[in-house]
Amino acid sequence: MDYKDYYKILGVSKTATQDEIKKSYRKLAVKYHPDKNQGNKESEERFKEIGEAYEVLKDPEKRKKYDKLGVNWKQHEQGGGDGGFDYAQWAQQQGSRRQRSQQQQSSSGFDGGDFSDFFNTFFSGGYGGGAQYTNARDIPRKGEDFQADLTITLADAYHGTEAMLSLDGESIKATIPAGVRNEQVLRIRGKGGKGSGGREAGHLYMKVTIKPDSTFERKGNDLHCDAHVPLYSAVLGGKIPVSTLKGTVHITIPKGSQNGKILRLKGMGMPLFGKKQEFGDLYAKIIIDLPQNLTEEELSLFQQLANLRPVS
Repeated sequence: MDYKDYYKILGVSKTATQDEIKKSYRKLAVKYHPDKNQGNKESEERFKEIGEAYEVLKDPEKRKKYDKLGVNWKQHEQGGGDGGFDYAQWAQQQGSRRQRSQQQQSSSGFDGGDFSDFFNTFFSGGYGGGAQYTNARDIPRKGEDFQADLTITLADAYHGTEAMLSLDGESIKATIPAGVRNEQVLRIRGKGGKGSGGREAGHLYMKVTIKPDSTFERKGNDLHCDAHVPLYSAVLGGKIPVSTLKGTVHITIPKGSQNGKILRLKGMGMPLFGKKQEFGDLYAKIIIDLPQNLTEEELSLFQQLANLRPVS
């Protein structure tokens, strides 16, 4: 029986922490996963080895037993037994225990067939609290992550909203926070594929697209719009109503405002994503509207004004 160096298989040192072991296992499992290496027998065997190594090293008790075994392996191979550990006797006991365990678990089909003789001798299920699966594809793993697209209005992005999505026949309620940006990807935890072997479900990654708005143009957290101002208000000054995503507000137009002048409405822009009571600004560009359908009297008055300011 060959000794299996589980630390070498996972590419970690014998002093590695449990987090380091888990991180290395996940990285290697993704690299050699059968779904990514279809038809590659070498990768499949590597994947099995990785799963076997992690099954032992992730469990503090099995790891302790494995470390003890590694120190004394040469003596154990010869039936020795340094440190009070008799390999020959223990292996013989394991053989009878394994036979009883297989009889007890025959209904589930467990026989350790997808792991090495080394693993099955020392760590397989029933008597050692080890693996409860026989195929590499049955190794516990996190569920698959899903992706989805959602299109909303600018008003939805301003106020925040909820949407119902249908994935794999399941209806999922997605909460869209206020201030979400165009093409921002939101993660909904646990709404992906189901995990196996007790591992957590995957996540849903939802890309949000915001439809163009007929009134406002968004630039970062700021909004830009046109403010139509009557000629008289532009000349004499006054107040005009301006639509915002909070509702209509009245702004003061300074006397003598020029066409194209931009007025800043502080805090009337988009809410900042993930921050409460913080907003961008709204920039309103003055568009002066000339009066239409003037009466003879109005035209006469404009002529008088023109005479007071002749064009040079």
